[in-house]
Amino acid sequence: MVFVAAEPFEEMLVITMEDRLSPSKEEILSRLVVPLTTVEKRLDHRPIHSRWFNLERYGGFLEPDPRRRELRFASRVHLTLCLEGAYHVMDESTMYISDTRPTARQLWKHPIGVLEVGILGATGLAPMKTRDGRSTTDAYCVAKYSQKWVRTRTILDSSGPRWNEQYTWEVFDPCTVITLGVFDNCHLGNGDGNAKDSRIGKIRIRLSTLETDRIYSHSYPLIVLKPSGVKKMGELQLAVRFTCLSIMNILYLYGQPLLPKMHYLQPFSVSQLDNLRYQATTIVAARLGRAEPPLQREVVEYLLDVDSHMWSMRRSKANFFRVMSLMSGAVAILRWLDEVGRWRNPVTTLLVHVLFVILLWYPELILPTVFLYMFLIGLWNYRLRSRRPPHMDTKLSWAEAAHADELDEEFDTFPTSKTQEVLRMRYDRLRSVAGRMQTVVGDLATQGERLQGVLSWRDPRATALFVAFCLVAAVVLYVTPARMVGLVVGLYVLRHPRFRSKLPSVPSNFFKRLPSKIDSLL
Repeated sequence: MVFVAAEPFEEMLVITMEDRLSPSKEEILSRLVVPLTTVEKRLDHRPIHSRWFNLERYGGFLEPDPRRRELRFASRVHLTLCLEGAYHVMDESTMYISDTRPTARQLWKHPIGVLEVGILGATGLAPMKTRDGRSTTDAYCVAKYSQKWVRTRTILDSSGPRWNEQYTWEVFDPCTVITLGVFDNCHLGNGDGNAKDSRIGKIRIRLSTLETDRIYSHSYPLIVLKPSGVKKMGELQLAVRFTCLSIMNILYLYGQPLLPKMHYLQPFSVSQLDNLRYQATTIVAARLGRAEPPLQREVVEYLLDVDSHMWSMRRSKANFFRVMSLMSGAVAILRWLDEVGRWRNPVTTLLVHVLFVILLWYPELILPTVFLYMFLIGLWNYRLRSRRPPHMDTKLSWAEAAHADELDEEFDTFPTSKTQEVLRMRYDRLRSVAGRMQTVVGDLATQGERLQGVLSWRDPRATALFVAFCLVAAVVLYVTPARMVGLVVGLYVLRHPRFRSKLPSVPSNFFKRLPSKIDSLL
């Protein structure tokens, strides 16, 4: 059993022993209360020694006479308890993760840079409510990166608020995402105490898409999806700069695992991760709800994308067309080969024949030619790189063409609000299963987009590393006999398990850090 515990660990771990008298009746026999401050902390994968704990008779802890202590003993229980400090507690999706550090501060490494965000203001905000017979908006902005949440002041009755507030964060990994959201404050004046702050929109910025020491000053569209359809609510003006302390430290991280080592040595199951994320979200929402000014639970859940795993026909169609877009490149190559075989362009066909004969006669030139070709493609695509971080894309999200019935299904409650019991059971089961399928298709599209983006310069540092690697690999393979390369690769692939590591390899870590278009998906 795995739970999320929040510092300073003031809560107690309560274990009860119960007797099932009948299928609908249980009786508590005894219980154990363990202060978390007495639980051993573990910083690696070393084994934890188990202990015997005394269970107290239920109700015996209310006995005021200490002389009757022996009457309180009920039994003993054998437990292995520890506070895991080498895992990262995720309160957000791994696709939009903003922090990868383990929970134990002793395992933290030095920061590699600083992120500066200037929340300048917003323009063209849509009216969110009616006050004194006229439409108005009381907007504020919330930003979340790592464990630090910031909130601007609320600008009353303005469709173009100017905040002009600046915040900074320490960056420990460049392959992270900062999320900003704009909301309408519904708790001012004579507002209803049960009212919820309305969503105006949010944006995400992946730090790996930012060039070092460059100031990005842009307006980002605030797009929100409602039961009536997609709507642009205004624009958010930001000034963002990512300052690097050492470029070598950043390049070194591209070969390291994204999460702490314990996630790979003793990984959690998918159900455990979902349960832990739900617990962490609840704890974060409760803590921020006690802040001044408080952040409402709906604000926290919106920024953390708590409903991203729910079934949605629109998201499924968007992920499907992402996969089809990736497959279009392979289809185009097959069509080109078909045209070559049909002699549609004789000059091209003759050149392909010459290239085929050369590669067949000199097979050692195949790999160097491929790497050199990718190197040239990377240099050619440099001029096509994006000049600004990507924002929400309604076309990619398939939000513009969503049917009214699909949106009604997406905004339906879970469980469904339908009246028929059979329909509710079948509908919820379908949504649960289809949600898993949606996630698998989305992951497939993400991997393909990462492979496609290795030469697109969306992540300038990653593409520069890969282009440099292609150049070095091309030179090495040109001067190294093909048989020697094949021998080394074969021996490495067939090496003994004793020489294998449970941690992901450097190419795998590099690939998982590449950005994908999921950052722009609503």
